[in-house]
Amino acid sequence: MAGSLLQRLESPPVEGTLESTRREWEEGNRRLQAASSADRAQYERLLAEVDLVLEQLRRRIGQTFTLGELAAAYRDADRWVQAALIEANPAPGWPARSTIAQDAAFYVYSRGAIDYRP
Repeated sequence: MAGSLLQRLESPPVEGTLESTRREWEEGNRRLQAASSADRAQYERLLAEVDLVLEQLRRRIGQTFTLGELAAAYRDADRWVQAALIEANPAPGWPARSTIAQDAAFYVYSRGAIDYRP
């Protein structure tokens, strides 16, 4: 019984959940793109933070991964993204930008998944 519960908890996300997660990533990327025309300095800070999250994704997931594996990493990303940003000594206001940077980075990284489809 305990083994089957553990297996269900470790199983990849269902298709509907994955699509919902991908929409969050798309929204983060849309917000990143919108920032490019609003405040250039803010946009530059966001790009640096996206790069930081992408670096963390490369370390955590590697270059060969599925969307399900990426979504699994996303489940606890708030914790490690914030830790990575704090360690990098980000510009003031980073907490307000962290969700955009996180979701935009996952959007960019998702395009490298072996099962990626637009």
